[in-house]
Formats: sequence, C-alpha cells, structure tokens
Amino acid sequence: MAWLILIASGVLEAVWAAALSASDGFKRPRPTALFFAALALSMAGLSWAMTSLPTGTAYAVWTGVGATLTVLWGLRTGQERATWGRSLLLVLLVGSIIGLKAVS
Repeated sequence: MAWLILIASGVLEAVWAAALSASDGFKRPRPTALFFAALALSMAGLSWAMTSLPTGTAYAVWTGVGATLTVLWGLRTGQERATWGRSLLLVLLVGSIIGLKAVS
C-alpha cells in the first residue's frame, strides 16, 4: 500500500508543479488553489509512505515520478521540446524508479 500511496503522491507532485507554473506567481486563484491542495496531499502521502519505506528510496521515487510526469506534461502542452537526449534520459529515469522498487 505504501508504494501505491507514494506513486499517487508523485503524480500529485507533477500536478502541483504544473499548477505552480500556471498560477503566474500566485496571481491566478484557481491554479494557486490547486497548487496548495496538491502540495499538501502530495507531502502527506510522501510522509505516510516514509513510515514503511526507506527515506532515500521513497524520496527518489517521489521526485522521479513527479519529474517524469512534469516533463511529459511540458512536452504535451508544447512548453518543452522533445529531443533524443531528453527522451533517453526520461527512459533512464523511469528505469531507475523501477529499479529502486525492484530492489526494495
């Protein structure tokens, strides 16, 4: 169950990162509210997952999931460009997350 909560918290990390960008420096109320809600839930989930998973592994997976999804969102919305190097690094990041799960 801790792994499921951790992955969900990583997804929420991507949500709050995208909402932070969309908030335009906290000037737009809806993205700002989404940012704070997703941030609180993401941190709560990470905190809960860390009660039964090693801290380093939990944090690495949480940030890896969030970073991967944030980059994919940036590619989807056209805020970032897809390159071979970027794609390779994302594959390595996802592989590393899977590897951490496999050895834990």
